Amino acid sequence: MTALIDDFQRAVRYVRISVTDRCDFRCVYCMSEEMTFLPREQVLTLEELALVARAFTELGVEKIRLTGGEPLVRRGITDLVDEIGRLDGLRDFTMTTNGAGLGKHARSLRQGGLDRLNVSLDSLDPERFRRLTRTGNLQRVIDGIRAAQDAGFERIKLNAVILKGRNDDEVLDLVDFARRERLDISFIEEMPLGDVSDHSRGETYCSSDEVQRLIETRYTLIPTTESTLGPSRYFCMPGSQSRVGFISPHSHNFCATCNRVRVTVEGRLLLCLGNEHSVDLRSVMRRYPGDIEPLKERIIAAMPLKPERHHFSTDGDVQVVRFMNMTGG
Repeated sequence: MTALIDDFQRAVRYVRISVTDRCDFRCVYCMSEEMTFLPREQVLTLEELALVARAFTELGVEKIRLTGGEPLVRRGITDLVDEIGRLDGLRDFTMTTNGAGLGKHARSLRQGGLDRLNVSLDSLDPERFRRLTRTGNLQRVIDGIRAAQDAGFERIKLNAVILKGRNDDEVLDLVDFARRERLDISFIEEMPLGDVSDHSRGETYCSSDEVQRLIETRYTLIPTTESTLGPSRYFCMPGSQSRVGFISPHSHNFCATCNRVRVTVEGRLLLCLGNEHSVDLRSVMRRYPGDIEPLKERIIAAMPLKPERHHFSTDGDVQVVRFMNMTGG
């Protein structure tokens, strides 16, 4: 039974832990083109990250997702995966990645106990992919997905952020690719985090309902009750094992069932993606090095700060100053 219950009687069963704010891509909806990253002393060490993971599992959390930035650029990431993968009570251990490092790391990640992968993939056109990521190589990502399949990862899920006028014409191509490669796919509404200079979010906003209507011009989508403890609403398609999910922070608010918190690489416990409510965990760990009890007490004491809901709008306003890479994917 979880010890983490907020004031709205929601049990926290899932924590997303950012292991770095750095990334080898510069996706237009996630970062500005010129980024200033955190100095090393402000970043949690691998030992501190492992302690955070253990504290949450001892408090009843069942699912941990490692995020970034891009987690595979963090030196020592496979050692951290090995340590977290051995924790008692952990039922689902996952990672969100841009996929570029999977060719090198997939087998070690699977051997270390990582269960599942989410791979960000917003375009299947090499030139467009380069424009959206600013630095990414599409073929390297596709090769990484296949390396992960060869390593034994079974339910790999693609994450696609759909931007009107940028990649909304590829929705059906992305679904076809997922079906062909035996992958799941979730379509995500862009979130108003950080002041991106590349585009107006109000102009590029594309709702999940619009994406669903596009898919249904070719495939029947049947709602399922499946859940991975995350915010995706899943649908299945006749004749395919691939699932289609929608993450809809604007159009289908999922706050009533929110069971998630985030820990940034600075050690800030974020109680809500769309609010700045946070608690400093790093100071506790550095005041009491290696001592898990003060850390657990700080986490429990933070639960009343978890708000009832976020209030994202679709007009393009920046509602949270931090960028997505600072938030933890």
